[in-house]
Amino acid sequence: MKALKVAAFLAFATCTTFQQAQSAGLKFMEIPSDNHGPTLTGAVWYPCNGKPEKVDIGFDYSLAVKDCPVSGKNRPLIVISHGVGGWIGNYHGLAEMLADNGFVVAAINHPRDSGQSKTRDPGDIAAMTQRPTDMKRLIDYLVGPGSYANQIDASRIGVFGFSRGGNTGLAMIGGKPDWKLLLNNCPIYPGNRFCEQIKAGSVVEMESDARIKAAVIVDPAGGSLFTAEGLKGISVPVQLWGSERGVDGVSPEDTANIIRNMSTKPDFQSVPKSNHFSFLPPCTSDFAKLAAESGDTELCSDDPGFDRVAFHKQFNADILAFFSKHLSE
Repeated sequence: MKALKVAAFLAFATCTTFQQAQSAGLKFMEIPSDNHGPTLTGAVWYPCNGKPEKVDIGFDYSLAVKDCPVSGKNRPLIVISHGVGGWIGNYHGLAEMLADNGFVVAAINHPRDSGQSKTRDPGDIAAMTQRPTDMKRLIDYLVGPGSYANQIDASRIGVFGFSRGGNTGLAMIGGKPDWKLLLNNCPIYPGNRFCEQIKAGSVVEMESDARIKAAVIVDPAGGSLFTAEGLKGISVPVQLWGSERGVDGVSPEDTANIIRNMSTKPDFQSVPKSNHFSFLPPCTSDFAKLAAESGDTELCSDDPGFDRVAFHKQFNADILAFFSKHLSE
């Protein structure tokens, strides 16, 4: 997958069919390094009482109330895993909508795989296999003592993952990719060392997390690596989104393979006229200019007839409805 050089995506209007009695609070966090990995940087959105304002989140802003107290207790938790070269703010609009409707939402920068990380090395297969461990550490931190334990109901946790984050989400709910299948089509991008590492038998198995009770998987990279045997351990509800055209190493066959091989069929949402990057929120004008200058115009380009702004309003609303249904008390 081509790394996103920058991530600067606009928030979008929330769907008016949901009543919003809260505002989204926002806090930044730093999870200390331990024997499972380096320091994790991230952000948490949550229900609070206050007037939202623009909060700088690095490449963009979030409409939220910075550092306000969390409103209420026993809130369901959603954790977000970004795609290659992504960052904590890729889905801040979704996070704001979920927080407005009673969820705690947290995202991290994957240390080996984020556009904001100084330790980035997406060509190492550990950039993929380490991701579920990053997410497990995030959940441990949030439900652990001295953090958000009193505000979060640890029995109601969901995961959202896009692209390589979708692969991450599948692994977290029990999916086991067969990495040897990657040898049939070794990566062609410069710097990728996947095939050599697989041949050498140095791939570490990805961790699952039994605390995850529902998953939204969006156009997963590497979906074709999951056989029926590798997906048999999945028993939680899954909402699966697939683009019509793919692009940049992701194919419609990735989602088709998952549907074919899951014993419990997911709630599948195929999006007509979409490509892989249509699932990223609409680009700001500044980011679109940067993308054009760097030759990454596909990040902001959609097929004729596809309205990314309108789509994301419905996309967010459908995800909210899915998590509300499956993570209710």
